[in-house]
Amino acid sequence: MSHDAKACVERPRKSGARWTNKHIASDEKVETIEHNYASKRDRWNGYDTARYNRDVVARYEARDAARKVFVVEGNEGSDLRVDESEQMDCFGKVEKRVRSGGGGGSTGTVRNLRIREDKAKYLLNLSAKSAHYDPKTRSMRGDPLPDVDPNDKFYWGDNRYRDSGEAGELKQLESRLSRGEEEHLLQAAPTQAELLYRNFQVKRKELEARAKDELLEKYGNAAANSQDGIPREILLGQSERQVEYDRAGRVVREGCADVQLPRSKYEEDVYINNHKTVWGSWWKVEDHRWGFKCCRQTIRNSYCTGTAGIKAAET
Repeated sequence: MSHDAKACVERPRKSGARWTNKHIASDEKVETIEHNYASKRDRWNGYDTARYNRDVVARYEARDAARKVFVVEGNEGSDLRVDESEQMDCFGKVEKRVRSGGGGGSTGTVRNLRIREDKAKYLLNLSAKSAHYDPKTRSMRGDPLPDVDPNDKFYWGDNRYRDSGEAGELKQLESRLSRGEEEHLLQAAPTQAELLYRNFQVKRKELEARAKDELLEKYGNAAANSQDGIPREILLGQSERQVEYDRAGRVVREGCADVQLPRSKYEEDVYINNHKTVWGSWWKVEDHRWGFKCCRQTIRNSYCTGTAGIKAAET
């Protein structure tokens, strides 16, 4: 026995089988199965396929048989024939019965989101490395076609739709309530939680504005004072203007416009011996020496021979 009399869920008998020797139940088979990581998380673990064939398949077969009998009897009595086009139109409808908002248990017909002409999301990419599809929840969180042009596809995965619209605001609300004492309000009283979050945002903006006003009152507003004609150097507290003073503190020279700073201690752009380029404008890889680019000579005081000297050196 896998349980005692106290834990038994069956209706107790007036006289047990021990004394009446009737309706003796078979011994229960208690199995001890060691599951691995995947089998523990398998939602279909322990499902009996024979029960599916016995319950579901048998029920649908009985319904189909009753439908055939009804159609045959109706055709024999009224001599009616079902048009094939009308029958295909009926099969093309994808509708389901859902409970509407009206009272009294009324139901309404709502068309499904996917019609027969649309391709299922798990058929968009048949590669083994495609996004994972969960058949139980019919969800595909990743993008099955990440390399396709966005203008040529209509489905980007469920995560794209979960992060769009008001989903971002809901995440902010959840993160805000999870850090306070109102964590239970999001499920118990969502309207109250929304109002509390709005009041929190209003108070936060007021505190930020108050802190900004205090800083401006204490240190001033440089952006507002710049319109009154105050120099920018005084507002920023620094300047690039150079002023030289003597030992007595008198201004010797203000500004550096009249000072010509040399770019180099060597003379630049000076062409000698009829050369068109300067020395060092060409590097000879074979000899590892500098030269002139116009005639490719490596002697510093040589006379320029131009392209004729280059051709003569190559021959």
